[in-house]
Amino acid sequence: MKRRLGNLAALAAMVLPLFLLSACGLFPDKGDPTKDWSAKRLYDEAKDELTSGNFEQAIKHYETLESRYPYGAYSQQAQIESAYAYYKQGESVSAVAAIDRFLKLHPNHPNADYAYYLKGLVHFNEDHGLFAKLSGQDLTERDPKAARDSFDAFKELVRRFPESKYVPDALARMKYLVNALASSEVHVAQWYMKLGAYVAAVNRAQYALQNYPEAPATEEALFLMVKAYDALGMTKLRDDAERVMRRNFPKSAYFAGIGGDKTPWWKFW
Repeated sequence: MKRRLGNLAALAAMVLPLFLLSACGLFPDKGDPTKDWSAKRLYDEAKDELTSGNFEQAIKHYETLESRYPYGAYSQQAQIESAYAYYKQGESVSAVAAIDRFLKLHPNHPNADYAYYLKGLVHFNEDHGLFAKLSGQDLTERDPKAARDSFDAFKELVRRFPESKYVPDALARMKYLVNALASSEVHVAQWYMKLGAYVAAVNRAQYALQNYPEAPATEEALFLMVKAYDALGMTKLRDDAERVMRRNFPKSAYFAGIGGDKTPWWKFW
C-alpha cells in the first residue's frame, strides 16, 4: 500500500508542472502593453491622453517614460508636462514638486520660463477649490501664503526671462496679487479693530502700507490707522495719519462723514 501511494505521489510530481504549463496557455499573461514602446511612442501616447483630458493616464505614461528612458529630450519634456497634468488634475503639491525637480535638473532648459510661469499658476489657483467657490470667499480673505508663493514664482520669471512670452500675463497677475495681499492685511487689521486690539490693527495696516504702497487697499489701511490711533488716545500719530491720507486720497469717501456739528469724520465710521 505504501509503495502504491509513493508511486502516485511521484506521478503527481511529474504531472503537476505539465498541468501548470498548459494552464498558463489557457490564461495568457497580458503583462505591460507598453513594454516594447519606444520613448517617442510613450511620449506621443502621453501627449494624446493629456490633450484628451485623461490626466491620470497621461501621468502614468510620463512616469513610465522617465523610468525607462531617463535621458534625452522626451524625458525632459515628460517632466514638465507631467507637472501640467498634475496641475490640471488639482494635485498642486505634486505639480509644484515636479516643477521644482525639473528646474533643479534643467535650470537652463528652453522651457524654464514656462516652468516658473506654471508654478505661479499652480499657487495662484491653489485656493480656488470647491469650498472657496461655494463659500464665495475671494483670494483676499484667505491664507496669503499661496498668493505670496505665486507672486514669488512670477517675479522670478520676470527677473530671469524678461523677454518671455509669459511675462505680460505674469505681470498682470502680480498686480492682482499685490492688491490681494494688501487687502488681506487690511482684513486682518479690521478684525483686530473689532476685537479692540488697536496696536495690532496699526501694525497690520502699517505692514500693508510699507510692503504694498501702490495697492488700492492702502486708503483703507490709512483710515484704520486714524481710527486705531484715536482709540488709543495717540492724537499726534492720529493727526499724522490723517494728514497722509488727505494728501494721498483727497476725495476719499471716508471724508464724507464730516458734519456741521464738528464731529471728527472718523467717528462716523
